[in-house]
Amino acid sequence: MIKGLVNRISGKREEAAGPAASVTQAPGRDGSHHTAAPASAAGARETPAAQAPRKGGKRRRSRKRANTGSSWSPEDFSVAPREGETRFHDLGLRNELMHGIADLGFQYCSPIQASILPHTLQGHDAIGKAQTGTGKTAAFLITIFNDMLCNPLEGERFVGEPRALVIAPTRELVMQIAADAEELAKYTGLQVATLIGGMDYQKQLNRLHTTVVDLVVATPGRLLDFMGRRDLYLDHVEILVLDEADRMLDMGFIPQVKRIVRATPQKEHRQTLLFSATFTQDIINLSQQWTYHPITVEIEPESIATSSVDQKVYLVSSEQRYRVLNNLLRSEECTSVIVFANRRDQVRRLHERLRKSGVAAGILSGEIPQAKRTRTLEQFKQGDIKVLVATDVAGRGIHVDGVSHVVNYNLPEDPEDYVHRIGRTGRAGATGVSISFASEDDAFLLPDLEALLGTSLECTHPPEALLV
Repeated sequence: MIKGLVNRISGKREEAAGPAASVTQAPGRDGSHHTAAPASAAGARETPAAQAPRKGGKRRRSRKRANTGSSWSPEDFSVAPREGETRFHDLGLRNELMHGIADLGFQYCSPIQASILPHTLQGHDAIGKAQTGTGKTAAFLITIFNDMLCNPLEGERFVGEPRALVIAPTRELVMQIAADAEELAKYTGLQVATLIGGMDYQKQLNRLHTTVVDLVVATPGRLLDFMGRRDLYLDHVEILVLDEADRMLDMGFIPQVKRIVRATPQKEHRQTLLFSATFTQDIINLSQQWTYHPITVEIEPESIATSSVDQKVYLVSSEQRYRVLNNLLRSEECTSVIVFANRRDQVRRLHERLRKSGVAAGILSGEIPQAKRTRTLEQFKQGDIKVLVATDVAGRGIHVDGVSHVVNYNLPEDPEDYVHRIGRTGRAGATGVSISFASEDDAFLLPDLEALLGTSLECTHPPEALLV
């Protein structure tokens, strides 16, 4: 390993001047290094004078730089200033990164991006509270890539030693983050690897050992597999991102995540970004353990449930539920539908009944092999299948434009899941419809749901045509 890898995060950080108006301010890192604002000389993180090769004799590999489109400049992507909004041009991002942003058509920052990026680009730790679909993924990816471009590591590196790590709770979410990362990093030459369970371990290992990977996006379980077999080392991670921390807590991943965090440099020697849709006391406690004087950004949605979704609640008996769903799916307005149920066994039985009824349906749940889940989601995106039957765990990673309807076959036991479910429709400026079935076994969940939404839901009987 080359001696004393230059790192922009020094071992000792100084306190910053004072709080910003829109966020809870925290001390900055000594040796701020980004182009978004004036910076002093970069510090150096202390590393061993020399490191022996890892167990197994991993080879050193030089970076192969891709064509970064150096002839392109931000002037080629004209975005007029707009009062009260922040352009990506205003953040001083590297041209290679701006080129990818331009290709994606991103012009103005979302509220969380405008609030958090000026701080994370300066190296601050951050805790962000935001619902899905608010642009937080782009916020942390832009932070990661701009940092790497501003602070390249010269010479050769060991394979299997990423500079940044993103942990997310579900396979679908990991794949979505990685896909977004590939788009943003298109002209940077930076390499992204995805580690998820249910897929070929050897294929993922080959990716790590034949390419100098800069960013790893992973689920906790598969990441620990790679660490346990000494195929991946996290002691050179400069930026750590924990996405959907509340969901990881709910799914019981926190003991695994704690092991992963302990394998990275100490919090004073890395930048940590934590995102969560809710700030429970448990999440607050974890953020205090894992972050160093973070700034805190809370973005409250204009409304808990998006106004682009027409929400309906049908009062049905347990016996009527499937009949109403079957008739609904055969209506002309239902062109692309996601049906949510609470448990795997319910999803499995419902999928089987729909298939026997001649409905082109796919299934997404934790017990389905990842290769099949990936294939099913792609078929749904392409319109080869009309209906997806999913659990909440799988549903968190579904980002498909053009979903006409979301059906809650069961009311979710956690009201937050309702918001995530109906957020699968009414995306990208389109409108959508959410239909929830309330029966004698789950109607008692409605008051908590309405309390979260801050409004009452109109409950009606389904139209006669759906009861035939």
